[in-house]
Amino acid sequence: MATTDSSVSKLPLKEIPGDYGLPFFGAMKDRYDFHYNQGTDGFFRSRMKKYGSTVFRTNVPPGPFNAPNSKVIVLVDAVSYPILFDNSQVDKENRFEGTYMSSPNFNGGYKVCAFLDTTDPKHSTLKGLILSTLAKLHDKVIPIFTSSISDMVFTNLEKELSEKGTSSFNPLSDNLSFEFVFRLFCEGKSPIHTSLGTNGPKTVDKWVFFQLAPLTSLGLKFVPNFLEDLVLHTFPLPYFLVKRDHQKLYNAFYNSMSPILDEAEKLGLKRDEACHNFVFLAGFNSYGGLKVFYPSLIKWIGKAGPSLHTRLVKEIRTAVKEAGGVTVSALEKMTLVKSVVYETLRMDPPVAFQCAKARKNIMISNHESSFLIKKDELIFGYQPLATKDPKIFKNAEEFDADRFLGDGEKLIKYVYWSNGEETVNPTVNDKQCPGKDLIVLLGRLLVVEFFMRYDTFEIEFEKFLLGSKVTFKSIGSHSFSSASPSVRFLSLRLRDSNSKPDTSTIHHHPPQPS
Repeated sequence: MATTDSSVSKLPLKEIPGDYGLPFFGAMKDRYDFHYNQGTDGFFRSRMKKYGSTVFRTNVPPGPFNAPNSKVIVLVDAVSYPILFDNSQVDKENRFEGTYMSSPNFNGGYKVCAFLDTTDPKHSTLKGLILSTLAKLHDKVIPIFTSSISDMVFTNLEKELSEKGTSSFNPLSDNLSFEFVFRLFCEGKSPIHTSLGTNGPKTVDKWVFFQLAPLTSLGLKFVPNFLEDLVLHTFPLPYFLVKRDHQKLYNAFYNSMSPILDEAEKLGLKRDEACHNFVFLAGFNSYGGLKVFYPSLIKWIGKAGPSLHTRLVKEIRTAVKEAGGVTVSALEKMTLVKSVVYETLRMDPPVAFQCAKARKNIMISNHESSFLIKKDELIFGYQPLATKDPKIFKNAEEFDADRFLGDGEKLIKYVYWSNGEETVNPTVNDKQCPGKDLIVLLGRLLVVEFFMRYDTFEIEFEKFLLGSKVTFKSIGSHSFSSASPSVRFLSLRLRDSNSKPDTSTIHHHPPQPS
């Protein structure tokens, strides 16, 4: 019997509370609670409160039809959660999306690296290729990003604000994210010069949606819940409906990343298998993660208001001036920027769910008790609660821009967004996101580029699918001199277009003196 911590034996052993209800009907009830009656966050919070435990049993989607293994043990605290990262004790084969795996047809008939367990020999080969590729491309990240953001975001943002008075950030963010990841892996070539044209983000969105449909709810008021549930959550959506779009996506990458595919062949991999893995890495992992992460980052910074904006402006422009540009050394001096990025990843982790199967009987613990998980039982982590563990983070439900400054930097290891502890580097022998450092860097770069150009901004936001929909109402900038008076402004008022009370609050800090 294995343990996650030597302190487990000192804690009282308790039965894992919760149940799965009646066969079939229990799973259906939980699915409706998850999608419609309570919402995802309410679903897990209500059960944590009901059972008085951060470890409990319940059903999770998709449910009884297309995923019979929906009976899970849920972990929602920071102490028990890391068992999901211990590959000596848990098996993650086919568990990337949760309790189910979408059809391999979505990836050319291959089981890509994300769905392979660490014991599969091909896992180390594929992940090794990905890690070595990212290492070779590290010096291209900043130049490609900075050259992309001006045309893809700033120009259109300013134009739309000037003409319409508002600008939706999500499509601008999507265009930037896809442009960046494609250019990074495809020798700087823009996707608009391929068969994808300007439809790259929409093509990826459709391809990803068909795979994640069991976990999503569209929230369309004119569609009855039972009808949406029947269509999205009862049976897997068929691949043939996106086959043509996926083929365009695959062809664009295949024809544009010959050096990477040449390297794959040297490792004994087929070119098409390697390409499907990089399409998944670029489209599902990287672009898909940024699609959620970037609007969330802008949302929290926008909510925090002018006092945080003033501090960010000062830190960023001082560091860039001293370094003579946006460089890695300049970024390392921006401790507030780094803290803001990690606090966003803590509040809104881009990947909410992580799932694994116990290889053997395991003893785990939360803060108060120890529990026995039996061999072959499914373990399901809901990260947005684990990273808001009030016994780890003070004022855990609040966004605190300064949380990871100074001694607070020690808490970064509890930000589990990358399928591992943040202070650990990914290897070929684990399931941690190979691009975790890249995503954090891209978050820091977005903040830097925004506040190099703008002094402050005003937003509205609302919940949208798996993330947030953010709309810019105005921006204030010393460099935006051509803007009309209606666009330029000196004060910020926060308005939440969702009209519902926001349960998260902001921890404000006074501006630092000049």
